[in-house]
Amino acid sequence: MVERQLRARGIEDERVLEAMGAVPRELFVPRELCAHAYSDRALGIGEGQTISQPWIVARMAMLLELGGEERVLEVGTGSGYAAAVLARLCREVVSVERHPSLAERARAALAAGGVRNVEVRVGDGALGLPGEAPFGGISVAATARGRVPRALVEQLAPEGTLVCPVRRRGGETLIRLREGREERVASVRFVPLVQGEVEG
Repeated sequence: MVERQLRARGIEDERVLEAMGAVPRELFVPRELCAHAYSDRALGIGEGQTISQPWIVARMAMLLELGGEERVLEVGTGSGYAAAVLARLCREVVSVERHPSLAERARAALAAGGVRNVEVRVGDGALGLPGEAPFGGISVAATARGRVPRALVEQLAPEGTLVCPVRRRGGETLIRLREGREERVASVRFVPLVQGEVEG
């Protein structure tokens, strides 16, 4: 996976490549899909959500340019796989998932993988965690409509980086925000970023 799917397709950050090689992806996919854990595609994990293909997880992690001491906010825990990768690149990850069942499974998978610097919470990730800002990095694993939610932009540290897919004029583009500048990175496809009331 690391050589064929990642390095060969432009993932050059050695820390990211090492993290991707170290995290056992099979822990984070449904048991019946374990044979496809390292396939170059997204896989369903329930609740209409997916575990992203390895390349997009690595690309988003690379774009954050983490140095190792940051506290990172992840919006959309999903399977917990991306959080496990980020956990190897920063000091701490706080991940927000709106589906309690996915949050619980992600906690179990992270524990099984020995990941201790990720905290998974249930909530509306589009609101972020204003009482705990600023964050040195913010990674959003769902597509925002029109623009990155203002609440998240406001919670980014001045020197931090935010990565988020955004839908505009019918297309989805991965956006990186850094030092007040927006950079369009690549065409992507994610599940929509849902805002509002969270499941009990």
